[in-house]
Amino acid sequence: MSGPERNAEESKEALSFEQIVEQLSQVVTQLEDGALPLEQALAAFERGVALSRLGSKRLDEAERRIEVLVHEAASGPGGVETRPYEGEATDE
Repeated sequence: MSGPERNAEESKEALSFEQIVEQLSQVVTQLEDGALPLEQALAAFERGVALSRLGSKRLDEAERRIEVLVHEAASGPGGVETRPYEGEATDE
């Protein structure tokens, strides 16, 4: 990766999850508006895909951190009982 590409990638990595969601929302709004010329629309779509992947990566990392913390709590002194989350499913 060259200098500008690396800087763009590093700046994306510095975004918080909330910033990723906000920027992705802006990209979606731009694309839904339909006013962008084709090349700009393609660039916006590529940015949206990159933001989506980065957001997914952040969620995966958070899930792994939670799993580690739960495992440590369960195996530590006094132990903690855990069970799967049973949300309020109403699809009956």
